[in-house]
Amino acid sequence: MITQGVFIADRYEVIDRVGSGGMSDVYRAKDHILGREVAIKILKQEFSEDATFVAKFRTEAQSAAGLEHPNIVNIYDVGSENGMYFIVMEYVEGITLKTYIEKKGQLNFKEAISIAIQVGRGIEAAHQKGIIHRDIKPQNIIISTEGKVKVTDFGIAHAASSNTIHADVMGSVHYSSPEQARNGFVDGKSDIYSLGIVMYEMVTGRVPFDGDNTVAIAIQHLQEEMVAPSAYAPDLPISLEKIILKATMKSPDRRYPTISDMLIDLKRALVSPNEDFVTIVGAADLGQTKVMPRVPAETEESITKKAAAALIFDDEYDDEEEYYDDDEYYDDDEYYDDDDEDEEDSKMDRIMTFAGIGVGVVIVAILVAILGNVFGVFNFGAKKVTMVNVVGSSYEAAVEQLEGLGLDTEDNIVVSYEENEDYADGTVIYQSVAEGEEFSLKDTLRLTVSGADSSESGSTDTSTDGSSSTGTDSSNSSNSSGSSSSSNSSSSSSSSSNSSKENSSSSTDTKTDSDSTVAVPSVVGLTQAEATTVLDAKGIVVTSTTQEYSDEVTSGSVISQSIEAGEMVAPNTSISLVISKGKKETTYSYTVSNPFDGPCTYSIAETNQSGSIPKNGAINISKSPKSSLTITLTYTPTITASDGSTVSLDDKTETKTETINGTVEQ
Repeated sequence: MITQGVFIADRYEVIDRVGSGGMSDVYRAKDHILGREVAIKILKQEFSEDATFVAKFRTEAQSAAGLEHPNIVNIYDVGSENGMYFIVMEYVEGITLKTYIEKKGQLNFKEAISIAIQVGRGIEAAHQKGIIHRDIKPQNIIISTEGKVKVTDFGIAHAASSNTIHADVMGSVHYSSPEQARNGFVDGKSDIYSLGIVMYEMVTGRVPFDGDNTVAIAIQHLQEEMVAPSAYAPDLPISLEKIILKATMKSPDRRYPTISDMLIDLKRALVSPNEDFVTIVGAADLGQTKVMPRVPAETEESITKKAAAALIFDDEYDDEEEYYDDDEYYDDDEYYDDDDEDEEDSKMDRIMTFAGIGVGVVIVAILVAILGNVFGVFNFGAKKVTMVNVVGSSYEAAVEQLEGLGLDTEDNIVVSYEENEDYADGTVIYQSVAEGEEFSLKDTLRLTVSGADSSESGSTDTSTDGSSSTGTDSSNSSNSSGSSSSSNSSSSSSSSSNSSKENSSSSTDTKTDSDSTVAVPSVVGLTQAEATTVLDAKGIVVTSTTQEYSDEVTSGSVISQSIEAGEMVAPNTSISLVISKGKKETTYSYTVSNPFDGPCTYSIAETNQSGSIPKNGAINISKSPKSSLTITLTYTPTITASDGSTVSLDDKTETKTETINGTVEQ
């Protein structure tokens, strides 16, 4: 029994168990040498002494260890310890395609094509090395939390040869090709058929053939024609439907010759979905030589770029749910167990029924509580209001707005003053509760007003423009009205009268400005949505935005505004905002060359990356997970054993280490 904390091969510390299949258990573990999380697949004890099962388990490792591709789950290590056989592989956090389909029902054609292209690229890499997967199904396709699609579980794959004959019908019967069902010759076209069935399920939400048992389903694959996918997905483009139909032809000769040919049509369908360009070979055409049209190089390059750009999943899918189902993730079962699924479906139906009743009761209780609170039947606390924006308004206007909401000046509002050159004195420059947030009438709202506190200068009254006046000034102000209405004033009161006229004129000008212009609020640091809301409230229109990198301002927030804060402008004035794209991170690419005469492996100290380089070869690491100009590589020569596996040499003196510089990627 493998428990938490157990070390395997004095290197891998078991963290927890993440899944179980027909012949193996899978654990998440920590690789203490390279400092990374890995998944370890361990053959179950009851099979470890069976030579047939052990051979099959080793075949899985030998088949998959030579595959290194972004769309394939990588194999890092294989070994045995005290009669326990294990494979160490890449740990991928995500969900299976099966779970993703169950959550979404039917996928739109762009998403289905994007997933199919990534799966096809992984299969293509395997076929180029002479390896057939033989068990392509949604349970063996993983969508990582980053949106990367990876093919996993090469448990029944092995190197293909011209005389490879299937001894048993392997893989899940819902996705098995007719030749697998009849125990016939199996080649790369079987994987094409299975991928076609997976695509059918993605766009329709169901498999084309189903039945009470595996035999009935296998017979349908052999004899029955499947319902066209457009019957369940009326909006399905003709190009994608014909790709699915061509891939799932019962005769292998009528399918795509290679997965690479299928990928070309998938890319073209992504760009021109409604173009009828897929040619399906009829039975009468078999054996005839035909010249197939080839996509020009320039067009193919354009299609590839557009296909890569479209590999983005719908935003409607909740990222927080993108965690894998352990039992589906590492599914090794060879056959589809209908009885177990029917039992699970029955249990799930009962659970969903009770859950639905419970949710209904909760919703009714919440509605009753809300209505009771509104009409005063229940009292769950003070009344709440939705806060308005008063930043940029005069203090008097702000108070008037807030009192209109039900706030009390004495109980709910606390005012502080602060000198601010960007705002006129008496203008509100900060509110503790943002616009749109709920505010309880039992709470306190803090306002900061530009200028000095009038109470500190001994004033007894506050004028409408926010400035303070003494009692004498008030008297002068009242006298100024009479003085200004008289055309002849005595010389003894001329000075007082002139002063009064100036004060009166200033007051009149201020009132006129406040009626015809507004002060531009500062929106620097706010998100684009928040900034637009604040400016709209002041009658200022955001007409354009640009984006720039910034080390100080977070991505999506405002770096600067075209009109400075505090400036008085007319209503409906246009303003431009500069939005932050966040920090511009530097990434590097490195060219790694083989220093030996034969093949070798390499490891990078700074990034914990490793891989293999063929004889007289070189590889390019396009992006480093950790931006670093200089990296240190250790090369170890390898030899190829008689069984085709690659083994590192034990003589450590042959190891070479070097430091190389990268080039900055634009």
